[in-house]
Amino acid sequence: MAKILSVDDSQVIREMITTILTEQGHEVKTAKDGVEAFRMTAKEEFDLIFCDINMPNMNGISFVSRVRRLDKYANVPIIMLTTESQKEKKDQAKTMGATGWLLKPFTRERILNAISKFVA
Repeated sequence: MAKILSVDDSQVIREMITTILTEQGHEVKTAKDGVEAFRMTAKEEFDLIFCDINMPNMNGISFVSRVRRLDKYANVPIIMLTTESQKEKKDQAKTMGATGWLLKPFTRERILNAISKFVA
């Protein structure tokens, strides 16, 4: 199964993602903002990352931009999981290296469908 990083300033969202994915046998690590997540990516390797956009300290778009500069994350899927729906935000995230986009609120099925496209 996959090793997945969930980055969100909401503890509830992090817990929901963890519950959904661990029930499917995935290993899930969490971070509360981009700074914490970036430290984790420097130390560990993840198969997929879910990332919020609006977070303190380092937002999701800045995080994606920084993590894409690490060779080991050049091709790791990064799915933005956010309440943002503006085309400009989507385009900016995609330009920085985001692979996909899911709007909150999400369902269990949408999360599982998203990861099924990127991990075995």
